[in-house]
Amino acid sequence: MARNSSPEAPLIPPRPTRIAAAETPKAALASPIVIAGVIVAALYFGREIFIPIAIAVLFSFVLGPLVDLLRRLRLGRIMAVAIAVATALGIVAALSTLIGVQVADLAGDVPRYRETIERKVEGLKGSAVGRATDYVANIGRAIHQAGSEGDAAGNKPAPSASGPEKPDEKAVLVEMRERPPGPIETAGTLLAPVIKPLATTGIVFVVLLFILMQKEDLRDRMIRLAGSSDLHRTTVAMDDAARRLSRYFVVQLALNAGFGVVIGAGLYLIGVPNPVLWGIFSALMRFVPYVGAFLSALFPLALAAAVDPGWNMAVATAILFVVLEPIVGHIIEPMLYGQSTGLSPFAVLVSALFWTWLWGPVGLLLSTPLTVCLVVLGRHVDRLEFLDVLFGDRPALTPVENFYQRILADDPEEVQEHADLILQECSLSAYYDEVVMRGLELAARDAARGVLTPEQKTAIRASVTELVAELSARSDETPEAPAAAAHRLVTGGERNAPACGREPITPAPGSLGEAWRREGAVLCVAGRGFVDGAAATILAQLLEKRGIGTRIVPFSDVARARIDAFDPGPARIACIISLAISGEPTHLRRLVERLRRRMPQVRIVAGLWQADDEILEDAARLAALGADENVISLRTTVEAVLAAIEAEPRALSSGRVAALSANGRSEPDRAPSDLAGA
Repeated sequence: MARNSSPEAPLIPPRPTRIAAAETPKAALASPIVIAGVIVAALYFGREIFIPIAIAVLFSFVLGPLVDLLRRLRLGRIMAVAIAVATALGIVAALSTLIGVQVADLAGDVPRYRETIERKVEGLKGSAVGRATDYVANIGRAIHQAGSEGDAAGNKPAPSASGPEKPDEKAVLVEMRERPPGPIETAGTLLAPVIKPLATTGIVFVVLLFILMQKEDLRDRMIRLAGSSDLHRTTVAMDDAARRLSRYFVVQLALNAGFGVVIGAGLYLIGVPNPVLWGIFSALMRFVPYVGAFLSALFPLALAAAVDPGWNMAVATAILFVVLEPIVGHIIEPMLYGQSTGLSPFAVLVSALFWTWLWGPVGLLLSTPLTVCLVVLGRHVDRLEFLDVLFGDRPALTPVENFYQRILADDPEEVQEHADLILQECSLSAYYDEVVMRGLELAARDAARGVLTPEQKTAIRASVTELVAELSARSDETPEAPAAAAHRLVTGGERNAPACGREPITPAPGSLGEAWRREGAVLCVAGRGFVDGAAATILAQLLEKRGIGTRIVPFSDVARARIDAFDPGPARIACIISLAISGEPTHLRRLVERLRRRMPQVRIVAGLWQADDEILEDAARLAALGADENVISLRTTVEAVLAAIEAEPRALSSGRVAALSANGRSEPDRAPSDLAGA
């Protein structure tokens, strides 16, 4: 009988496991796509309902601080909400009336503006621009005429064989007259353009009224949707998100309104007609990303060119926008609410295209505020974090992950650029300790899992070695004025946690003995891990910046087969660096034993640079290593060496006093010559 050659094949086949559709990779990918498609379809086909709701939600963030202020004045919620909504409704009605009056006035002057434009066009015909335009037009007409003559010659109909054609019969003119509209039809025609905006406005303010009245209830429902397992954290996050959005929208609305007022006043002084209309239009266009500033200046410029027979008014209008927009966008906005809206430039562009396609011009106006809401929710609610990753301006990877990705990709130039950017914010030792070392820990873990190829290990070692060499001339000092881009990078990690501390490691003591300045006073012994040598090089560089003599010892020089030939030289302390993965580091204990036998008088410091290693929490296992001191990071290793340097004079002094007491003399009894000899 043939036997099953597979040792893992069971004699009785197991019952097939039923896998839910949502657990398969295709279903896991298809489910979010289907949900996203349903949401987009609902937003598109239900835009008549969702647009007023979205506007009401944005208005609620603007009116929320006003309602809270009225509540603090001892007004009831109903009265506070009613006053706030009535105030907003009055402002909207006043602005709508102003816009209507200004548009009607502008429409009445259109014939006069047309005459001015025709005169300017006639004046341009005699200029160089007009002659060039006529030349191009004549060429186009000649080409078109030549083509028409060729078509006429080729398509000329042949004479009919049956004789001359009969003349066409005379056409009869028929006149169609519509029935005059009645009063109801006339009223419907006149009110049709007004009914829809009025209905939308009514829906907006009704929804706004209920949002402000049911604020706490809606917040509780959002908390339930976001996750109620940690009510305190979720509540704080939602309240913080609401406060941030309210502050942002109020500041943005005030800033844009101020921009519109200044534009209107400037156009009034220049003499452009209907300055109130263009001031309101400019304020609204500033909500539109990128093209808003251009659109806000386009129509006033065209009107100035149509009104003034010359070009002075148009030039003055252009100067007004060219000067005012950069001042507001690049100076005032960063002072009021930061460098940006928190959105990446690509996200701003994509959101503008998406919402414009979905909801038209209204969607273009609402694109940035709506996307800001989504990003803020993504930063405060764990389940919506993907929104922050997709649309936020913070880096998708932490600085540690960025560093590891660059050395893994074998791109030394990008590694250096990344280091230069972070070092504008952090000190060199802090960058090494909290970015580079943690990146090397990620590499050590991947190597332990067997996912790194020999070529990748070689590339990682080469990239780190080149980086350390490039940074050798940089001082270990804290930058005084960090750059804004560096600040966004180092604070762009998880939940705004800084990438590294700005304070450097403790400086060297005021005076170093000659023994500590000699090359090899501190031995930086690398463990057997493939990145331990790079870590030992970094430690040696930081010690040398403090005037301490070092020597890098590869693991091969202190291996069992070569330890007897190892020459410790003038070593006073040996620092073992190991990024070993969790487990019993037997190789490290044996390395300590070998070094102890070879140089018993040297102090040994064992560095286990794994922040979450299990052995770091087990005092018995740490003691079993046999080292004089155990350290867990680059900072603590440097500080251990500096502490040993500072403690040595005290130890020598104590030993000298003890020796003199044994001889029956105290320190003051010794002669100066004896002290000099000592």
